[in-house]
Amino acid sequence: MLKQFSHIPKMKNYGFVRVAACSPEVRPADITYNVERICDQIAKCRESEVDFVVFPELSVTGYTCADLFGESLLLDKSVEALGILAEQTSGNGMTIIVGAPIAYGNKLFNCGVVLSNGKISGIVPKSFIPNYGEYYEERWFSTGKNLKSDTIQLKVPGGDVQDIPFGTDLLFAVGDVIFGLEICEDLWVPNPPSSTLCMAGAQMIFNLSATNELIGKHRYTLDLIRNQSARCRCVYVYAAAGTGESSTDLAFAGKGIIAENGRIINQTQRFSLQSKLAIADVDVENITHDRLHFNTFADDAGLNNMRIISLQCGELPSIDSGLKFREVDAHPFVDDNPKDLRERCEEISSIQAWGLAIRLRAINCKNAVIGISGGLDSTLALLVTVKAFDMLGLDRKGIWGITMPGFGTTDRTRSNASKLMELLGVTELEIPIGDAVKLHFKDIAHDPTIHDVTYENSQARERTQILMDYANKVNGIVIGTGDLSELALGWCTYNGDQMSMYGVNTSIPKTLVKYLVQGYMHEAQNAELRDVLHDIVDTPISPELLPPSPEDTIEQKTEDLVGPYELHDFFMYHMLRFGSQPRKIYMLACKAFSGIYDNETIKKWLKIFYRRFFSQQFKRSCMPDGIKAGSVCLSPRGDWRMPSDASSRLWLSQIENL
Repeated sequence: MLKQFSHIPKMKNYGFVRVAACSPEVRPADITYNVERICDQIAKCRESEVDFVVFPELSVTGYTCADLFGESLLLDKSVEALGILAEQTSGNGMTIIVGAPIAYGNKLFNCGVVLSNGKISGIVPKSFIPNYGEYYEERWFSTGKNLKSDTIQLKVPGGDVQDIPFGTDLLFAVGDVIFGLEICEDLWVPNPPSSTLCMAGAQMIFNLSATNELIGKHRYTLDLIRNQSARCRCVYVYAAAGTGESSTDLAFAGKGIIAENGRIINQTQRFSLQSKLAIADVDVENITHDRLHFNTFADDAGLNNMRIISLQCGELPSIDSGLKFREVDAHPFVDDNPKDLRERCEEISSIQAWGLAIRLRAINCKNAVIGISGGLDSTLALLVTVKAFDMLGLDRKGIWGITMPGFGTTDRTRSNASKLMELLGVTELEIPIGDAVKLHFKDIAHDPTIHDVTYENSQARERTQILMDYANKVNGIVIGTGDLSELALGWCTYNGDQMSMYGVNTSIPKTLVKYLVQGYMHEAQNAELRDVLHDIVDTPISPELLPPSPEDTIEQKTEDLVGPYELHDFFMYHMLRFGSQPRKIYMLACKAFSGIYDNETIKKWLKIFYRRFFSQQFKRSCMPDGIKAGSVCLSPRGDWRMPSDASSRLWLSQIENL
């Protein structure tokens, strides 16, 4: 019986497993030829150090044998072929899954056969047998959905009769990795067997299929696989019949599709005469993380009526830290596909604006106050606020944009802020803060020539005071401009720019802020507005709290001080979204940013990220309301609850030992 995990599996290879979906060329009923082609694919997989390989439905005989499935010679040779293929797994740690017809109890079953360690480890019959349209499998095969706790005796060449686990209640384990099988039609029913298998502990599902091609069917199949992998929080590996299957009535293009938790990570090219092979390094550790932390999955689990077959095939081979068969996205918050820019930006900005619009309506507020610096964050906040006002049918003049030039303000940012407000039709005000801050320095006996944290934070708090008081004056609310990356690093002044009455950028990381402003830029109908937004995107990120250079250029560049935001956003995503350890984040970052940053640089900023993330929690514990737009957020009311006194020792120690 399967025992539920009471711990997080200690997986090797950072939790990655290498899988393959193969669709070799076949000849219906030519078992010798088919076995040779399967062995060719196995050899390629062995060269690539693949751990698990799945082949199509009835791949040993060919799917389209039709009434030849009633011939005992075909069935006998099919079993012999399983013995030959099992030998391919001897001593190499590879697990192979092939499709074959198996006779049992005076019935014939369409089966998935698991081969490992030189033997047949288990056989799973197809549960749902179609008998409609182009499919009429009931003519030859019986359903196996009620076959549980059974064994079958098979004699393979050169061996004795084996008692082999047989049934739909089988799961297979290699170390801490557990997988299950379903066959073609099983995926298309309302409650696929894979749902039960995953609730019982399977992290990976292998589907042996023979799906034919019809108009629109490929996209539908992709959606099914993607959605099932998301619903079951699993890896889903799908191999379908292809070249060589009979074209008497149907066309088989040989799909190989690998999905991970709702995302297609690799697939083969269809309609190619060559054998198809898709390989991917899949992250089983992330699957385990999501199941542990999304309690609705656990609420539906707890099934213990499954048999688990431990495959004694040795440890999984070590995957090269470079992850040869997996792309690591350097910018996980941003969609790099330009075709999706408009749709993605529209969705995110609408979520931001809608949250603000509902808050304004709830408090019957028709005025908003925003500090406009000419930088990315305040620009996005202003654009979102304008969109919210348009949603509510409010006059844009009710948006009070205030520029507050200080000791570090440059003409470039000041000019861009003014042009932006003019072009958007909001009310523009300029309130310099220099004199007020100097008076404050005098009150607290601070030497203004000392450009320390007091010098910087006094400006930030003076600006916040102006915004808050002006909001009172016009009966409005202050719109926060700070973003998610700044909150993660604590790169904000406590009771300064950390505070507002509603933060529209709370869940938007810096890399996404830039992406969204670019989206607004591309959609802008006004050429002048496009030019201003373009220059804002190109402006170095800076709080502008220190005096500029004699040439009036920005001297204080944030990324020189705290590190590149693209790195910090990468670290934050993998830490918060998947709970990944520093050593795994470091390995992924080294691959994602290869040729951009050297390993020592990545390690340096990773250490700073963790040190700041832990030490700055107190700023997040009292952050204002703000809408959640993505899967990662640091709101203390929901997504991230952490003691401000938590120790970072464990994490920093692991980084030191990298």
